[in-house]
Amino acid sequence: MRVAVYGGKGALGSTLVNHFKSKDWWVCSIDLRENPEADVNVVVKGATLEEQAAHVNKEVATLVTEKLDALYCVAGGWAGGDASHENFIKNTDLMMKQSIWTSVISANVAAKHLKEGGLLTLTGAEPCLEGTHFMIGYGLSKAAVHQLTASLAQKGGGLPEGAVVQCILPKTLDTPMNRKFMANADFTTRTPMSYISEMFTKWTEDPSSRHPNGALVKILTENSETKETVV
Repeated sequence: MRVAVYGGKGALGSTLVNHFKSKDWWVCSIDLRENPEADVNVVVKGATLEEQAAHVNKEVATLVTEKLDALYCVAGGWAGGDASHENFIKNTDLMMKQSIWTSVISANVAAKHLKEGGLLTLTGAEPCLEGTHFMIGYGLSKAAVHQLTASLAQKGGGLPEGAVVQCILPKTLDTPMNRKFMANADFTTRTPMSYISEMFTKWTEDPSSRHPNGALVKILTENSETKETVV
């Protein structure tokens, strides 16, 4: 398999890269920093969405010489604040760059470099199906990713023939950062990153295991048991 991970140096992205390499897959990492475990790296550059997209597309066109079986966008971050917060505008701008920009560029790359019948995954968030008054910027950026997923799945959305887009909606992943800042949390409700790795592997290797095109897939963990539910 030949795959690309947008956000390949982040917590989940690094887990994915390592997992796929353990299966002898060819992996391209796209991120602000190189991941030495990947076969090739695209280091994102540019101050605007247009500049970043142009740079990423140029690098991918050079490094990815064969069509991809899958592209997984797991780039993102978190920042809170309601409309009265002193950093409301700053945090909202950051969330748009980390979630919307990366998802839009991933869709653009997938349109050009996925195989027919390939897989594109985007990353939304389960809490953002409703209002998020304490993290408005985060909520609106993830809601935009949910909408992007629906648009890409429609006929004429631009993806290759037979390609499928899935948007995962985790609640809270069990990342080192979450453990650091949520030290007293109930970790039996945190979704292991290994679950995401295995799920993406299944979806990539076995197209029949995928959910319907455009699905928003809730990933919720209770009592250390994780389940997928289509919204």
